[in-house]
Amino acid sequence: MTIFDDLAAEQQRLADTLGALSEEQWGSPSGAAGWTVADVVLHLAQSEEAVSLTVAGGSAGPGPIHRSAGATTDEVAEQAVRAQRTTGSRVLHRWDQARAASLRALRAADPQQRLPWVDAPLKPATLATTRLAEHWAHGLDVTGPLVIAFPDTERLRHVAWLAHRTLPYAFAGAGQPATQVRCELIAPDGSTQWRFGPPDADSAITGLAGAFCRVAVRRLAPDRSGLDTTGPDAATALRLVRTYAA
Repeated sequence: MTIFDDLAAEQQRLADTLGALSEEQWGSPSGAAGWTVADVVLHLAQSEEAVSLTVAGGSAGPGPIHRSAGATTDEVAEQAVRAQRTTGSRVLHRWDQARAASLRALRAADPQQRLPWVDAPLKPATLATTRLAEHWAHGLDVTGPLVIAFPDTERLRHVAWLAHRTLPYAFAGAGQPATQVRCELIAPDGSTQWRFGPPDADSAITGLAGAFCRVAVRRLAPDRSGLDTTGPDAATALRLVRTYAA
């Protein structure tokens, strides 16, 4: 299985959930503050359209790739959603088309070509990893308030890898020197251990992979995660870790 296959599987899981929603559920509050379920999926559609545009070498305009001076990614996303709100059925159709097109584009792209994205260019596989992380995070936003089952899967390994891989940028963004941190995480199967970082690093984060990933996508506070931190920099790393640009 490639990252592209896993992205497709994560998107299809969300599609199966969305396809069963009533119009009332589409209009209900999501876990993303100020957004309905339809707003969340609209944002995903807009983001996937931006992926196709950046692979093609075009400009995504005032969407999630490009930010005006001083604007955060969240502010740009909020403006884009506010400008294009519509019904759940229309949003679902738009997202279905957008995700299929972006996945085709990523699969066909030169694997060594760096593609413009938010703050830094990314290779297609890494961009696909960020898309998987965002779809999983927003899947939580949709299913949590609606009390719909959304169990953790082995695909979270991609999210955990991304979170650990971007720790140096998280430290830099906070004006702190990068430091080595190892993560020893228990996979969703309850027995497999996922390890990231140097085994001899002085600082370590240990515990459930699902909890670590939720902290990284800002859906769970570090002090409520049950994760253990040891060494001089682990607690800071857990506070700063994230899978997306601010």
